[in-house]
Amino acid sequence: MATATKARPAHVSKSTTQPLVTPTTKKLRPLGDRVVVRPTPGEETTKSGIVIPDTAKEKPQEGTILAVGPGRLLDDGKREHMDLKPGDKVLYAKYGGTEFKFDGEDLLIISHKDILAVVVS
Repeated sequence: MATATKARPAHVSKSTTQPLVTPTTKKLRPLGDRVVVRPTPGEETTKSGIVIPDTAKEKPQEGTILAVGPGRLLDDGKREHMDLKPGDKVLYAKYGGTEFKFDGEDLLIISHKDILAVVVS
């Protein structure tokens, strides 16, 4: 016995009550005691004018904080206070953290313990 099913239209209109996520509205929220850092680009030339190729450039150790996690969870259930805030310029361990691309931008997620100092201007 054949049963007839109602055909669905090829394009279904969805509710527009939920905001669209665009690259400019995406945000990163690091977990625990991690921070998101935008590394400062390295020098392209030396003081004498010699161009440094990408393969010979040193890994940057300075950057700007974009986002800060809530802090490490302590044994008593409280959160450790984070001394950092978005916009801080920091020095970090040379090989610390994890590099990744987000919206075409090279970023770094670093643990709070890998941040060596805040640059105060």
